[in-house]
Amino acid sequence: MALNILYKTILETIIENIDAGIHVVNSEGKTIFYNSVMGELEGLDIEEVMGKSITEIFPSLDENSSTLLTVLRTRKPIYNKNQSYLNIHGKQINTINSTIPFRITPEKYGAVEIAKDITQVKELHDKVHILQEALASKDSQKENIKGHTFKSIIGEDDNFLNIISLAKKAAKSSSTVLIFGETGTGKELFAQSIHYESDRRNKPFIAQNCAAIPESLLEGILFGTVKGSYTGAVNRPGLFEQAHGGTLLLDEINSMGLQLQAKLLRVLQEGYIRRVGGLNDIPCDVRIIATTNEDPENSVASGALRKDLYYRLNVIYLKIPPLRERKTDIPLLAEYFIKKFNTVLKKDVWSISNEVKNAFMNYDWPGNVRELENSIESAMNMVIKDHILKPHHFANMKSLFNNKKGSSDYKMLIHENKKLDEILSDIERELIINALKSCSNNITKSAERLGIKRQTLQHKLKKYNIRIES
Repeated sequence: MALNILYKTILETIIENIDAGIHVVNSEGKTIFYNSVMGELEGLDIEEVMGKSITEIFPSLDENSSTLLTVLRTRKPIYNKNQSYLNIHGKQINTINSTIPFRITPEKYGAVEIAKDITQVKELHDKVHILQEALASKDSQKENIKGHTFKSIIGEDDNFLNIISLAKKAAKSSSTVLIFGETGTGKELFAQSIHYESDRRNKPFIAQNCAAIPESLLEGILFGTVKGSYTGAVNRPGLFEQAHGGTLLLDEINSMGLQLQAKLLRVLQEGYIRRVGGLNDIPCDVRIIATTNEDPENSVASGALRKDLYYRLNVIYLKIPPLRERKTDIPLLAEYFIKKFNTVLKKDVWSISNEVKNAFMNYDWPGNVRELENSIESAMNMVIKDHILKPHHFANMKSLFNNKKGSSDYKMLIHENKKLDEILSDIERELIINALKSCSNNITKSAERLGIKRQTLQHKLKKYNIRIES
């Protein structure tokens, strides 16, 4: 008996402290458990809900539109269902729910619902749609507006020039393109260049980050929705329809859910889409360019990317080298960005000093070209009368001029009167952070560089409270 009480206490503690709403109803659809997170999400006090029926607390729902009542009737679970409804006070709630039946007696079943608030995400979803429709309209009215072309890509490194040459060949084709490169290497720059130097240049170019929006909403954004497909849904074209005749860039394709990947594969193979909740097949002529900041073969091996979709996307493959592998381009890029920000910031900077140049060449640039651009912009904001960028202008980039770790660092730790285990922990934490930076926060690659297992690295990330930034 004491053990059962302990288990009950543990369960209640977990339920009250997880970041999700929990709502449990009995076989009659009346609430028997309702946690405080769900109360905050739905704008209700627990006392208002306990013992009440679903339709009594949420008058906009009925036995067909309520996921809890549907599961009670069918005794089948519903996963990741969008739901939009009103409470008794008229507040609108937008959630993603997973609802599961459970047996009370051999004849009776209850249902438990786990909910996440997506009100802000849904508002963002609607705004994205409105903006995308407006942009698509502008594109049709102003066909002369162009994005980046290959003239915008700066570099003289032989390997980099080979990638540009391959990308130019891709521009003459209509095949799918898969671009792999670390964060900040210029993947979208290549994608835009391929589009705007192709036969599709006068048609829309639309980009969508697959990691920025939950899968349940991303499906509607890509394929469109039909009124009545779910509560609050309206007739709305998706990105495939908006990009008809042009190019759709799917950024971070490896972050797309596997179910949605399967639907994308079908679209690529069959050449038509079906809106969410719709019955009609809509032909679409869209070229897909997909990008990933993780090695796609590693993503396939880990199960993040479907193998069949990988093969379908990987018709033309571009691997953009990180800046640390083409350091001979750094002076050229620095000169280009100085000219750019002279115009933007109304400065008169001529070049970088030799000391800055040496620091640039010795730095690994984990943020790649984007980091280089941002560092120069930051430095030029510090310039008053100088014509040469010097180390003191890069005050915000301490790592740029303190990039080398030596024995003096460890002597300093000893002088701080730290114990041996504390010093070793500090060193280990620093090594992990440096590995993550040099591998663009890729866990698998960082673990390989450190010579440890992926699971071991994840354990150490928790141990040292190291957060991975996207």
